[in-house]
Amino acid sequence: MLNKKLNEKLNEKSNQNLNQNNKFDRDKFELNKEGYLIRFETWNKDFANDMADSNGLKLTECHWQIINFFRDYYLEYGIAPEPREVIIKLGEKINPHMPCSKKHLEGLFADGGCKLACKIAGLPVCPCRGV
Repeated sequence: MLNKKLNEKLNEKSNQNLNQNNKFDRDKFELNKEGYLIRFETWNKDFANDMADSNGLKLTECHWQIINFFRDYYLEYGIAPEPREVIIKLGEKINPHMPCSKKHLEGLFADGGCKLACKIAGLPVCPCRGV
């Protein structure tokens, strides 16, 4: 999981990315031409919620588990996890009543699937294939 110092740093960045009216300031976040955040360290929960809203998605606890897993995985390995990895690690948390499937995981992020999860998690790249 994200360590305490990194969380403090991200929260500090979060406060810098709010304008004087405490409203989300999209101009503080640089996106590449595919819509991914250019600088991973500038991500904050406001960014995630705004990105989700702009894609018609309301983030739930389940979404946050996946988002946090993506961020932790990226910090450790420098790439986004494949959907199979997410299902293996988080399957029971995502869907405790039945085995989690790739279809269920993709359904959480609507039409965007893995790529939308990467964007919301603030990853600068996403190797997800056709998802």
